Amino acid sequence: MTKTERETGLRVLAVTDVSTWDDAVWTQPRGTIFAASGWGTYKARRGAGVERLSVVDEGGDLLGLAQVQSRRRGPVRQLYIQGGPLLTGKGERHGEAVLRTLLAHLALGPLDLLVVDPTRTESPGAVLGLLAAGFRPVATAGRHTLEVDLTAGLDAIQAGMEQRWRKALRKAERQPDLTARFLDDPAERLAAFDAFTAMYAALKTRKGFSNDFDAAAYRDLAAADLRHVILEIREGGELCLVRIAHRSRDRFTDFFTASTERAKANAAAYLAVWHFIRRGAAEGCRVFDFGGIDPAGNRGVYDFKRGLTRTVVSSGPLWLYGRHRLVTAAAGAVLAR
Repeated sequence: MTKTERETGLRVLAVTDVSTWDDAVWTQPRGTIFAASGWGTYKARRGAGVERLSVVDEGGDLLGLAQVQSRRRGPVRQLYIQGGPLLTGKGERHGEAVLRTLLAHLALGPLDLLVVDPTRTESPGAVLGLLAAGFRPVATAGRHTLEVDLTAGLDAIQAGMEQRWRKALRKAERQPDLTARFLDDPAERLAAFDAFTAMYAALKTRKGFSNDFDAAAYRDLAAADLRHVILEIREGGELCLVRIAHRSRDRFTDFFTASTERAKANAAAYLAVWHFIRRGAAEGCRVFDFGGIDPAGNRGVYDFKRGLTRTVVSSGPLWLYGRHRLVTAAAGAVLAR
């Protein structure tokens, strides 16, 4: 037991059973795929150590959850909490104690760095806890997204579109050979994800961009988890677009998409996003999140997204913690670029 645990009466427990972990995550209103076990498994396949930690009080009541990724580079540990920490209703009143208990358990060394990326899950209690525990927020231009208010109704959403967006959507809807279908069958989902992987690789080559997403390491996880919404669009029976979203209690979030050259001509992307909006609204989500924007770096995608909505919101900062100010200052300077 750490000194902090003795002082606060809180304890950190490792959760090794993934079903137990996922039940706890999805019970929380702000739970997302980034806190769920599948994302941790994906990161472990990419070489990270992964710990799933719960914070409980003296009576055993759950206060918080954090899935911690870790990598060691020489004498330095880099720790990363994504999609959290999640606080329960009771934990909201003890955010600082939960954060300090987690920090004591992680026992950062002099050069270690902890990065917390709530990924749109921050609650008031969590933010207050991060601030009180000494975390440093770092905001960047890239941490912004566009949102659609799904509670406004489909007619209001269409009325708010730019004319070019409505025109493209009508064009797509009038094409009898263009069909959109959500996939629930595991084999179909896996096949669609494999098709997405091939199209995504071709897209990166064609557009000249790169990222660290490893589709091969994620394929079975996404296909097996129905909170990943997979939509395929076919033209005359031929696949031309796969779009993937992820769903939480209140948010329907655009995740990845890839398409063939035909999708430009037939406006498949407009049809796909509109199907996402209709699906999210039907399932009771309050917000459709476009999954981020990069106006300076990817103008074309940004222009596509802002034709549907101009409601821009911050995705929130990254939160950095190190034992020494120079460690967090240096990391903050790098991340803020």
